[in-house]
Amino acid sequence: MALMQIVRWDSGLNPADIFAWRYVDPKNPDRSDALGNWTQLVVQESQEAILFRDGQALDLFGPGRYTLSTDNIPLLRHLINLPTGGETPFKAHVWFVNKLNILDVKWGTLSPLLLRDPEYQIPIPVRAYGQFGVRIRDSRKFLLKLVGTRTRLTRDELVDSFRGLLLSRIGDMVASYITQRKINIFDISAYLKDMSDEAVEEVRPVFEEYGIEPANFFFGSVNVPEDDEAVQDLKKAMSERARMNVMGYNYQQMRSFDAMEEMAHASGSGDGGGGGNPLLGAGMGLGAGLGMGGAFGQMASQMGQFLNTSPTGASRACPKCGKACGEGRFCPSCGASLAPGCPHCGAEIAADARFCSKCGKPISRVCECGAALAPDAAFCSRCGRSTEGEASQN
Repeated sequence: MALMQIVRWDSGLNPADIFAWRYVDPKNPDRSDALGNWTQLVVQESQEAILFRDGQALDLFGPGRYTLSTDNIPLLRHLINLPTGGETPFKAHVWFVNKLNILDVKWGTLSPLLLRDPEYQIPIPVRAYGQFGVRIRDSRKFLLKLVGTRTRLTRDELVDSFRGLLLSRIGDMVASYITQRKINIFDISAYLKDMSDEAVEEVRPVFEEYGIEPANFFFGSVNVPEDDEAVQDLKKAMSERARMNVMGYNYQQMRSFDAMEEMAHASGSGDGGGGGNPLLGAGMGLGAGLGMGGAFGQMASQMGQFLNTSPTGASRACPKCGKACGEGRFCPSCGASLAPGCPHCGAEIAADARFCSKCGKPISRVCECGAALAPDAAFCSRCGRSTEGEASQN
């Protein structure tokens, strides 16, 4: 055994990356816990050293240089009944705890948190990440609760230890924040600073239970996976809402317009209850199906009358063969002329002519009884008298 043994922090790691380290004798690792009055304990600024034995954190040393003896290790001496003032060797591990403020510890969600949008009530997967800063406040509590059988505790191991607790608290906090303030998940980036201020107080009890004091807690980003189906549904709903706001109508009215359009397509052949008019049929269908026919049915009927696309001559029949002949001047079936003719000479005349342009005779005739006679009538429909020789009236 050397005349003097110097025990100091010599982990070989950057102090900013490690929170606690158990001393290892570089010359004799298996006897790292062999201490005595020949041991010089060196504790640097922003460090604390604790003697650890049988699962108990015992005597604590702040910054300075100490010669270990039974006089300055009362807790250990009481535990193992060392005689006062003696030079009896004893066994205990020395733990060094880093008391620096470490401010750039990264955190993030391994898998998205499922949060419900406050307005549309659609569950949305949300990812979040950022960083936080901590400082070891109670070294004994920290070692007892976190170190266990480890020989060191790095910042990555600290994050792994707290990940579940932190994300549970953070998830609840974010959900409560957006619900109470009715914030859309896509607008949450504007509130990251306020959320960070609330988050540090939310996680404080979690850290303090383990002897750690949180210095800050920041959100770097809160986002959603763009290819997720629920995210796409929410964006679609928001787009429809924006369109309705611009156009000045509500959701029920929008669905009514959609139904009108669908029924108009369905009744385009004339079977939609509108006499061959798709708009009229749509209006009648809406009046029956949506309870809004008084408004939409009337509106569609008026539009249908104004924009009537039904052929006006669809029911016109040829006077010779009786078949439908449309608006043409000749029957498409038999070829007969469809233009009005003079009852005297047979010449074509205008529909509203009172005299024949060829023979000059009046077109309309009346019976002696005063009844109007059809141009080709042989007998009066009222008195039955023969129409031959009947005078025409101007």
